[in-house]
Amino acid sequence: MEKFQELKHGKKLTYIIYGLSDDKTSIIVKNTSSDKDFEKFVSELPEADCVWAVYDYEFELSAGEGKRNKITFVAWAPDDAKIKSKMVFAASKDALRRRLDGIQLEIQATSLDEITSEALFEKATRR
Repeated sequence: MEKFQELKHGKKLTYIIYGLSDDKTSIIVKNTSSDKDFEKFVSELPEADCVWAVYDYEFELSAGEGKRNKITFVAWAPDDAKIKSKMVFAASKDALRRRLDGIQLEIQATSLDEITSEALFEKATRR
């Protein structure tokens, strides 16, 4: 929760990647970064393991309306992940999501084409 508060209030972090501990009994912070490059964030998502992430998405609105931020919750469950991992991941998602107060967008993705900057922009600007 401390890292989430840093991202939300301190604006020191751009994203946090959460995963399960090795013994699959607790949710831990796997990685954090202050890098604003969306492609770098996406490259940090594992190819064959499930993780959750919180990404502070900053985008520019058209017609000079300025920059906006939306704190985005990402549930990443790639097709290549093990079935047991997907089951534990799905069962634990709501517990984590409820503790993260202030999430404005949520994305569930199973492949990289579902988590693109274009898809995120479209979801963020939907009215």
